Amino acid sequence: MKQRVYACIDLKSFYASVECMERGLNPLTTNLVVADPKRTQTTICLAVSPSMKKMGVPGRCRVYEIPPGIEYIMASPRMKLYIDYSAEIYGIYLKYIAKEDIHPYSIDEVFMDLTDYLSMYHMNPEELSRKMMADVLDTTGITAVTGIGTNLYLAKIALDITAKHVEVSESSEMERFFPIGVLDEESYQRTLWDHRPLTDFWRIGEGISRRLERMGIYTMREITQADERLLYQAFGKDAELLIDHAWGRETTTMADIKSYKPKENSLSSSQVLACDYNFEQGKLIVKEMVDLLCLELVSKGLVTESITLQVGYARRMDKKPAYGTISMTIATSSAVQIISYIMQLYERIVDRFTPIRQVGLCFNHVVDEVCQQYDLFTDPAKLDRERRMQKAMIEIKEKYGKNAILKGMNLQEKAMTMERNQQIGGHRSGID
Repeated sequence: MKQRVYACIDLKSFYASVECMERGLNPLTTNLVVADPKRTQTTICLAVSPSMKKMGVPGRCRVYEIPPGIEYIMASPRMKLYIDYSAEIYGIYLKYIAKEDIHPYSIDEVFMDLTDYLSMYHMNPEELSRKMMADVLDTTGITAVTGIGTNLYLAKIALDITAKHVEVSESSEMERFFPIGVLDEESYQRTLWDHRPLTDFWRIGEGISRRLERMGIYTMREITQADERLLYQAFGKDAELLIDHAWGRETTTMADIKSYKPKENSLSSSQVLACDYNFEQGKLIVKEMVDLLCLELVSKGLVTESITLQVGYARRMDKKPAYGTISMTIATSSAVQIISYIMQLYERIVDRFTPIRQVGLCFNHVVDEVCQQYDLFTDPAKLDRERRMQKAMIEIKEKYGKNAILKGMNLQEKAMTMERNQQIGGHRSGID
């Protein structure tokens, strides 16, 4: 069986690099952060330029955490611009690799299966990766770094850990500008089994790391030596993946990713509020979010029969989020009906006296609208009128912009729909 070779390519400080290029500045030497200046000093920087990272500034710090004395440019987020750059760069990858062998992992990171292209281009994995990175740099001015591995996990670890410490020859300009980390199972075990902290490894966050530490486990080597029964007791079925990754194993292939189909579909939305909201103001936010998600259901020809709501409180209150799910007697995309159910849930689970700072909403068991159901109390004619109105709103928004038509609640104090309609992924789109 042919040994597969994967690459994971990441664009360096992507948002910050794009902002530098738009200003005619060198991303490698310019101090720039991407953060919304209209928000407070506690807002998170979406990106900092490579030169600031060299000064020890974390990539996702808060503005107030930037050390005093560092002069920098603050660029307001422009998500539409970043999406355009990402699409252009994806088009560059397609010059070399077919879309069936590329998996976009995020806006600035992709996995590729290089296996069947090496003989065609008469190149080794490092040469092909550097050729693509050089093309991206020449075309867009954005620099990249790559991890190469014999499976998808090792490619990701080679990117996240190995490439950052790879020694490059001063005589090789390609190596200096386009660093590459390379791992197989043997080199992974030899070089990274004792690497700390464990949170440097893909899919091990602070929570998992703390649970492992309570078991006396601090390295990947110690995971391989641990009693598997204890690991399964602590992590359930996720222990299998944890153990495999500790050995450097990963069975998922690019073909598996491309053929995957979820058993169930859902639609979700969430937002972090800029200030404290009280109980009644929180209701308004939830209603607005339901209304927008219902329009998305209609536009995609879908209905839902179950809704999950999560409401997070102000951090200073040290209070667990409110969480609950409600099932409906119908499968529908009607905002009127879904809001009535979600308000019942909201009233039941949310604390009336604790300030709210985060809201998450999920429509579960989303299916095709041909599965729409009615109960004895539903007026089909009334639902049909609402549906025609929803479709008309969608057409107007598509033609004239998302804020071209609004509801009365969107004009109330503390409403967020108008602002969110100008955002992409919760951040400013850069389109006014």
